[in-house]
Amino acid sequence: MTEKQFYPIGTPGQPWTAAEKQQWRENQTRFRSYQTDVLDAINALKPRYDVSQYGELHYGDQTFPLMAVKSQDWDDNLPVALITGGVHGYETSGVMGALNFLAEYQNEYAGKINLLVVPCVSPWAYEHITRWTYEAVDTNRQFWPQGEGEEARALMALTAPLKGKFLLHVDLHETTDSDESEFRPAKAARDGLPFEPGTIPDGYYLVSDTQNSRLDFQQAIIDAVKKVTHIAPADENGKMMEFTVVSEGVVEYDIHAYHLCATLTGAPFTTTTEVYPDSPGTTPEACTRAQIVTVHAAIAFALAHA
Repeated sequence: MTEKQFYPIGTPGQPWTAAEKQQWRENQTRFRSYQTDVLDAINALKPRYDVSQYGELHYGDQTFPLMAVKSQDWDDNLPVALITGGVHGYETSGVMGALNFLAEYQNEYAGKINLLVVPCVSPWAYEHITRWTYEAVDTNRQFWPQGEGEEARALMALTAPLKGKFLLHVDLHETTDSDESEFRPAKAARDGLPFEPGTIPDGYYLVSDTQNSRLDFQQAIIDAVKKVTHIAPADENGKMMEFTVVSEGVVEYDIHAYHLCATLTGAPFTTTTEVYPDSPGTTPEACTRAQIVTVHAAIAFALAHA
């Protein structure tokens, strides 16, 4: 796609108004069920975890309860590990990774750390396999006081009482071919900007924060994940997604400048995952496994180095 092939909604050079956002919304298709895929899976965990609703979204004629899963043996004297998935609803392995992690691990962390897991931050986007919310908002740019979007505000309200308790936050994401074919062109059109084609890293990588650089932590995760899927290489300029690769499979920048979800807690150990399920070198199942391995390795490292 080139800049001459403009996105089919809006007028080139002009940001969208409410009318264009409504047109975009009407073009979205519901492909899957949040109830079946996420809520039913969370309900199955109730005998082993405490499950609570921390908010509710009302979009059109749909209602989406926002759900969090907590350690059943929660101890206020222990630190907290926050795991978030589905901040971008179309990034399936983040949602499935969080749910499958909960199904696989529980007693291993009793008496060591409290788990707080939000498997699907953006349920409308999950159902419609899109990056944006119903309001055409990118949730992973809204984690600051002036941010937009009920999804981000609800998650900030959930975590606010625990500030100072967080040891770890892992935010589970993925990059797909649709980033380049759909979502980046849509963003350019929405913002009244020209579309500039980019590239998608082939493999798993992590986003580290320059304000909280723990490359030993990031490397421990990379070492664990490379056993289940391949790590994305740097391009010929030593970069991925226009950011410098600072160690194997790790890019680092000031994530606070973008108001990313990983800024939410102020935890000493934070990371954002990116997997590439469209790669010929992996499978969606392996990408979900990579997310599970990430969380397990991250918690182990944080507990060992707290």
